[in-house]
Amino acid sequence: MKKTKMMKKNYEFRYVLSKGDYYTGKYIEAFIKKSNNKEKINFLGIAIGVKLAKAVKRNHIKRIIRENYQFYENFIKEGYYIVFLWKKKANIKDSTFQNIKEDMKTIFDKAKMIEENI
Repeated sequence: MKKTKMMKKNYEFRYVLSKGDYYTGKYIEAFIKKSNNKEKINFLGIAIGVKLAKAVKRNHIKRIIRENYQFYENFIKEGYYIVFLWKKKANIKDSTFQNIKEDMKTIFDKAKMIEENI
């Protein structure tokens, strides 16, 4: 992830979740906020609730989301805060690479963040 930094602090997540625009897919939800300053990097945060699954499965889902984001990283606009959440009502067993890739594509299309057609 060359143009992206990970969000780690609680106040960063709260800022994006309260001020960001909400977009949803079948399995994941996204909150996207345009950065106030003219930075050429994106900030990515991934959160999955503790009650949804045990740590191994939560980390597996995070890895899949990060891999999919890495695929789209060169095609999306810069200067955004992005937080991905796993939907509580979505089945954890459906967390495949292809399902999340399709969801991420629909979210980025709704948010008009893709610069080029893929």
